Amino acid sequence: MIFNLDLLADDPFAFIVLFSALGTAILLGLVLHEASHALAADRLGDGLPRASGRLTLNPLAHLHPAGTLMIALVGFGWAKPVAVNPNATKNPKSALAITAFAGPATNFIIAAVASVPFRLGSLEWFSLYRSQNTTGWGADEYAGYYLSTIVLISVILGIFNLIPIAPLDGFKVAIGILPRDLSRSFARLERLGPVLLISLIALPFITGGRVSLLADVMRPVIETVTEFFTGIDGRLY
Repeated sequence: MIFNLDLLADDPFAFIVLFSALGTAILLGLVLHEASHALAADRLGDGLPRASGRLTLNPLAHLHPAGTLMIALVGFGWAKPVAVNPNATKNPKSALAITAFAGPATNFIIAAVASVPFRLGSLEWFSLYRSQNTTGWGADEYAGYYLSTIVLISVILGIFNLIPIAPLDGFKVAIGILPRDLSRSFARLERLGPVLLISLIALPFITGGRVSLLADVMRPVIETVTEFFTGIDGRLY
């Protein structure tokens, strides 16, 4: 769980900073992610997202209560999916891939922007998933903690959504970029995706944290991408 109650007792202001950073990352990450799907589809000639009221930055149009809570609790979640109709575009296969990729790409853009102070060496990085000794922290440390959280959550959102399992964006990206015959075969696995994804998410809870295949696969990718954006070598996750 990201909300460390020990931090609340030790340093209430650090807890407020963490809470604010998570709120910022979730609000920006989910809203801009879904709005980017809608914008990409709209620009490619698919009018369904606009007709459905999804071509907007209004958070109420995009946020899913349970999915938002999951991000706060376990570090990944979901928003309301944007309904699209690639068949309304000139090249449905390419449109599907571009529209699906637009969401995770936006998460990476958010991470890149929030990483600028770390790349410039003006702020220190603080890992979201490790306990912090906040004794003696000043404005720079709190700012580093705030931006570190935004970067990491944004990277997690982007990478998680690119996993090629339905209903995640990565599944649609794969269908869009694979050769046509292979794409059709892969598309038949869509009905199995939700069961597989839920099983992978539930696995660490069922095993008491002993087995977490999803985290094991994602962790090195998260580390690599975060290092790329921040320019910092070392354990950042």
